[in-house]
Amino acid sequence: MTSVLKVDNIQNSSGTSSMTIASNGFVIPPAGGIIQMQYDQFTGTDTQSFASQTATVIDNLSVTITPTSTSSIIKLEGHVFFEYGETGGEYNHMFYFYRDSTQLAAPNAGNRTAGITQSGAAFYSSDANTTPQAAYYAYFDAPSTTSAITYKLGATFGSASTFYMNRTVNDGNDYSKERGISFISATEIAG
Repeated sequence: MTSVLKVDNIQNSSGTSSMTIASNGFVIPPAGGIIQMQYDQFTGTDTQSFASQTATVIDNLSVTITPTSTSSIIKLEGHVFFEYGETGGEYNHMFYFYRDSTQLAAPNAGNRTAGITQSGAAFYSSDANTTPQAAYYAYFDAPSTTSAITYKLGATFGSASTFYMNRTVNDGNDYSKERGISFISATEIAG
């Protein structure tokens, strides 16, 4: 036989501190505590076309999270392993997140490309097909909602080309053609 204890708050013996139980059963920790974490990880390989200087959602990765409180902060983390088909693709690019359709990035400033970060250059100009790059980045979002939110990775590249995800451009079966993984995660932090 299973017993069920139904309470909204649990206090210590002096009655000065409490723990709150949300309607979905989550225990709400004090401010700064982790409530939940959701993630999506892509271990396959894919290619995707990018137009020049166009904000684009990166395929294959999205994560949905339903915050327990409007005061929660969502810590977003993304990691992308890739190679860009255009020589010089390591220049003039930015990575960022989307909250549903809203881009989460540095504020626009004139004609500058706004984002969160770039990846480091990983190849010299005559070798754009065996030296992948990676970008890891994070962002703190305050969505002020208890409705489900879908987060995605996004990027803008300065020149049109093909984005090779989790692989090199030349994906031949030898030591110099690396493969990796990419992911996105969303962690709800009590506000």
